[in-house]
Amino acid sequence: MISKLPNVGTTIFTVMSALANEHKAINLGQGFPDYSMSEALTELVTKAMKDGFNQYFPMAGYPPLLEAITEKVYRLYGTQLDPKQEITITPGGTYAIYSAITATINKGDEVIVFEPAYDSYIPNIEVNGGIAIRIPLRHPSYSIDWEAVRLAITKKTKMIIINSPHNPTGAVLRENDIEELRKIVTGTNIYIVSDEVYEHLIYDNLPHLSLLKYPELMQRTFICFSFGKIYNCTGWKIGYCIAPEPLTKEFRKVHQFNCFSVNSPIQAALATHLKNEEEYRNLSLILQKKRDYFRELMTVTPLKVIPSHGSYFELYSYERLSTEKEAVLAIRLVKECGVAVIPTSAFYQDATDNKVIRFCFAKKESTLEEAVNRIGKFKW
Repeated sequence: MISKLPNVGTTIFTVMSALANEHKAINLGQGFPDYSMSEALTELVTKAMKDGFNQYFPMAGYPPLLEAITEKVYRLYGTQLDPKQEITITPGGTYAIYSAITATINKGDEVIVFEPAYDSYIPNIEVNGGIAIRIPLRHPSYSIDWEAVRLAITKKTKMIIINSPHNPTGAVLRENDIEELRKIVTGTNIYIVSDEVYEHLIYDNLPHLSLLKYPELMQRTFICFSFGKIYNCTGWKIGYCIAPEPLTKEFRKVHQFNCFSVNSPIQAALATHLKNEEEYRNLSLILQKKRDYFRELMTVTPLKVIPSHGSYFELYSYERLSTEKEAVLAIRLVKECGVAVIPTSAFYQDATDNKVIRFCFAKKESTLEEAVNRIGKFKW
């Protein structure tokens, strides 16, 4: 058999989580909370099942949920959507990104990707015959070099993928980034995928600059979201994609034959629960406290923080402490001190190694305390 993805193996998240289980380590690698989700939401799911919401919903999604998303988008970004033609419920944000790429990318098309990058982007491009044009973010700020983007644009450029708040670095886009992006795509046929799954995990009083706020950019963009990141239920794998009607039509051509309909009782529950604005509006404050608490704990270690402004994650540099490769050090951390992290090099196709590792701070305080206690005893 000829593989469509010959260079792809098991993801780093699977590898590190398996090692964490094997060594009974604290898992600060994979991005999931270890604390409970909303009881009100789980009760709504139970009620939905008991009320008979157990069969297929429409392919695009449960109409009351689409309406609730429309209302939320208008409240947050002042943009009025057509819930029937511009929103599609998906089994997770990663699925939404895959479907957007599959709907638009053909053999030989070039897609600009900023590294370090969420690990699904490039395989999604390549399985569809596209070519990933990798542009490194500036280390250690992880900001975009827009001049490098201009130089990378060719007649074959079909798409640019952006991600804010950014995984794995926690960097966020600023107004100048939006303006530079606008200048680059104006007058072209370039599409955009905007990965905004961490839209409510943004800190330090910074705004989330969703492309939903910019009509000129929105007309060429697939904007992807995740309910799992809002409601501490990453295992539910439910999200949605917002795109203008012509793009949504193409998106749904892929979606209808890949999934067709997403979990019905969860959609029914979310349609009600999403009306509780306070829960998602307070999420940034809750997670910022966790980030700050973890950052304070980590001052007893020799690691140097690379400040995060969003997401579940914060990066730390060990450049002054060791010459070990990130992947080697990450494995040693699991085996010798019982803490699992992710090497940032795993988010680069060429394994760029800046001596930086990623921690997930979306954990209970006791979990973070014990993890840092163990790290403090590690022999660098």
